[in-house]
Amino acid sequence: MKGLTAKEEEIMNYFWLKGPLFVKELLDFYDEPKPHFNTLSTIVRGLEEKGYLSHKAYGKTYQYYATVSEEEFRKSTLKQVVRKYFNNSYLGVVSSLIEEEDISLNELKELIEKVERGHES
Repeated sequence: MKGLTAKEEEIMNYFWLKGPLFVKELLDFYDEPKPHFNTLSTIVRGLEEKGYLSHKAYGKTYQYYATVSEEEFRKSTLKQVVRKYFNNSYLGVVSSLIEEEDISLNELKELIEKVERGHES
């Protein structure tokens, strides 16, 4: 799965939250000054080329919908981060969180319990 720019991810969030949308409807979610219709249309078509969106035609206009769920995107992004920055080591990720004190001892215990419950199934 190809990565997304910040603007592409912002637009995908609208599709994940709202469901199928026309480009014109996307404009309603923006404050003034709103992006130009053609700009949003270009980004949406790019998301379709990347496989994140597809469309249904209504005459000459298209209604777009997500083909990748937010959860699928989140998992793929996490895997990319782990591969790129932690040499594919989830232990390295957890170690980094502990060193930076971004995870508490209680949270770490909860994580271990969750892993242990998963292996009991």
